[in-house]
Amino acid sequence: MYVLGVSALYHDSAACIIHDGEILVAAQEERFTRLKHDSTFPVNAIRFCLEYTHLSLEQIDHVAFYEKPLLKFERVLENFFDIAPKGVLAFVRYMPAWVKQKVFFRKYLNDKLKTIDKAAKKLPTVKFVEHHLSHAAWAYYTSPFKDAAVLTIDGVGEWTTTALYRIQDGAIQLIKEQHYPHSLGLLYSAFTQYLGFKVNDGEYKMMGLAPYGNSESYTYKRAEETIKKHLVRVFPDGSIRLNMEFFCFQLGSRMIHQKRWEQMFGLPMRNSADQIRQEHCDLALAIQNFTEQVVLKLVSHLKLETGEENLCLAGGVAYNCVVNGKIIEQEIFKSVHVPPAVGDAGSAVGAGFLVSSLLGHVAKDTRYLKNEISFLGPQFTNTEISSVLRSVDGPTVPYQTGELLDRVVDDLIQGRVVGWFQGRMEFGARALGSRSILADAANPGIQEQLNRKIKFRESFRPFAVILLEEDLQDYFNLNQPSPYMAIVAQIAEQWRKPRPHNYEALTIKEKCQWVNSSFPGIVHVDYSSRIQTVDKETNRLLYELLLKFKEKTGHSLLVNTSFNVNNEPIVCTPQEAYQCFLSTHMDSLAVGNFYITKENDHV
Repeated sequence: MYVLGVSALYHDSAACIIHDGEILVAAQEERFTRLKHDSTFPVNAIRFCLEYTHLSLEQIDHVAFYEKPLLKFERVLENFFDIAPKGVLAFVRYMPAWVKQKVFFRKYLNDKLKTIDKAAKKLPTVKFVEHHLSHAAWAYYTSPFKDAAVLTIDGVGEWTTTALYRIQDGAIQLIKEQHYPHSLGLLYSAFTQYLGFKVNDGEYKMMGLAPYGNSESYTYKRAEETIKKHLVRVFPDGSIRLNMEFFCFQLGSRMIHQKRWEQMFGLPMRNSADQIRQEHCDLALAIQNFTEQVVLKLVSHLKLETGEENLCLAGGVAYNCVVNGKIIEQEIFKSVHVPPAVGDAGSAVGAGFLVSSLLGHVAKDTRYLKNEISFLGPQFTNTEISSVLRSVDGPTVPYQTGELLDRVVDDLIQGRVVGWFQGRMEFGARALGSRSILADAANPGIQEQLNRKIKFRESFRPFAVILLEEDLQDYFNLNQPSPYMAIVAQIAEQWRKPRPHNYEALTIKEKCQWVNSSFPGIVHVDYSSRIQTVDKETNRLLYELLLKFKEKTGHSLLVNTSFNVNNEPIVCTPQEAYQCFLSTHMDSLAVGNFYITKENDHV
């Protein structure tokens, strides 16, 4: 049985195809349209999935959609009624589209499918899966666990903003759920907007900014008190209640009442072009710490309610890898699984899993290898890559694999930055060694170089580390692998350098430039790192590259950042990789078995 999973019309639209419970292919729409977080119906992603599997729409048995449109429409209507008459303009503006896309969604979806396969005489039946169940299914069915507790947290689905589940051998039991408008995800996004970042995009920037904060400062202490006293009430089980006097996201335009926030925190709302000051860092730290406290309450309550040893996480808040690291550090659960694409993109697959399971076509004894839930997108042969390179007068003779790896390792050791384009594209927001930019983590100037000359982004933002799985505990305080770059942990004490005695008096730029460890390229100012581990089965080629690098340097730690520039999706095709290579200060490009360098006149 073939199931086409789809998520769309909010952000990060995606599609997948599942056959008898096995993921065959999955991709996000943004990789084809080149519009970051593209929310449109994933016509291109669906077309790719069908082409990759050599299927027509008539061969698809069911379409699984990641939410229930009528239930979501009910929430939108009640929201407008609750805030009337304030929301009348938004109601008039949004209702025509909502009626078309939600009330008559089945027709809308079928019309979109017909544009993909005009020859199809019969369209698959459509099944709707509740939003947070889609999140939960993606987390659970990609885990190695037969029984698990599952926590999903995001902005909002239909009504649910947080859900606690117990899943035993595929049987799902809802323990408790939190409903809109009381949302930890929306609270975090409100601070994202207040600090001048874009909602549903800049949350990870705020997470990266938080370690520059000072928990002893007046701004931090005032913010900590204000959050708890005025903005949100937290209950012992981790549920929350927002004080809606200070929020206006129900109106649909902005997240917060700006003047009230400025009065509460004593800080003007930051515009995106404004310089980041210490006060902004302190505020980011306050909401990050608050979020961690709430999630830990939820996790502790879930453990108490279920007694399970294993925990699965999903929903947009699970992209907060600092929180994930705190959960593991607390050892509330024995094992924690955080899959890639924990946001709405992964829900396309989760919905597909759930429909397959309900129809008896997925068994939980399936054990996915790590690469089987991450590398699910397009791939290109050396012949196809050669054709692209010939069109730009690039090299036409491929290297043998061993020679290619030697060239890459030698360049990395020399301090060069290498674009790495290999195999099937990753599914989800993070490059995991298929569409990556690599550099030596021990290079003290590499963070500034990557941010300023290649990624074209804010200088304060840290980079992730990629290393051999067997080396993990030699370098980091983490007792489980992290194959999806979803966990932040502290670097071991022996690799740290002491903080300057006047550390808190340093500017943000000075803190950023401080050489904090033996691997400053991947260690943040609080000695933390976002970690990706690689084993032989996950990605054999990347594993061999890290092994060769270790043989020559004594360590396997590299910077791994996504192959893109700021505000663009990760590259998908060889053409996009080559153009990104040309438009930045990358030194070399390994694309398939071809190697291009700027210094030897190949470009």
